[in-house]
Amino acid sequence: MKNLFIVESPSKAKTIQKYLGDDYKVLSSYGHIRDLAKSDMSIDIEHQYEPKYQVGEDKHKLVVELKREAKKAEVVWLASDEDREGEAIAWHLRETLEIAPEKAKRIVFNEITKGVILEALEHPRDIDMNLVNAQQARRVLDRLVGYEISPILWQKIKPSLSAGRVQSVAVRLTVEREEEIKNFKAKSNYRIVGFFDDNGRTLQAECTQRPADETQAHLLLESLAGKDFAVCNLVTKPARRSPAAPFTTSTLQQEASRKLGYSVSRTMQLAQQLYEGGHITYM
Repeated sequence: MKNLFIVESPSKAKTIQKYLGDDYKVLSSYGHIRDLAKSDMSIDIEHQYEPKYQVGEDKHKLVVELKREAKKAEVVWLASDEDREGEAIAWHLRETLEIAPEKAKRIVFNEITKGVILEALEHPRDIDMNLVNAQQARRVLDRLVGYEISPILWQKIKPSLSAGRVQSVAVRLTVEREEEIKNFKAKSNYRIVGFFDDNGRTLQAECTQRPADETQAHLLLESLAGKDFAVCNLVTKPARRSPAAPFTTSTLQQEASRKLGYSVSRTMQLAQQLYEGGHITYM
């Protein structure tokens, strides 16, 4: 076996194995193979916030298998997803399996078809450490915020709630916006619209001034009464209608909920199955 090809999903691995033949062995990492330890913060704050990783208990057997196969292979193709999580998975695989950098090849693709897979094999690259560090920063922030704020939620609201770098800030923005709404003082104004007869056709025009009270509105109406009005400019523009943009993750979830009543989890499960089957591209 000359080539070990590692992807994230086992169903994706089965599809790709059919395309590559006997010179490749396609295995799955089942997502991340290591993460921050759960027992403590696992971040060395005094030394540049260095994360401390460990292989999960449920991944020890898998890591042993992958390490064994990696040693037998001439080339290890790290084919995790094309995003920062996928890039981090590729880096964790290389580090944990102790693969020499010159032996590890990073490839990416956004659809699972034979042509695209073979094309990706022709254009390997190095692991993008900028993406890896972006993922590490996200993970470290999640842990720092979660460990500080989650215990407060347990005391004040309900046990077992969790806080993170996104939802914590989102809650604050929501609260601040709600306070603005409560403190908002409504101001009324008057909208004046005129209707004009043009040889049996009714034209409508709106006054650009918005009087603040009824007295000012009546004064404006009186000043306009008896005046002559004319159309001083007419602009005709061609209308263009573009097809709907391809779905993103969020728009797919919105449409599936609105038209089909699907939950977010069901939508993403179906999308993942379609992607792994080679029917849609990566979103």
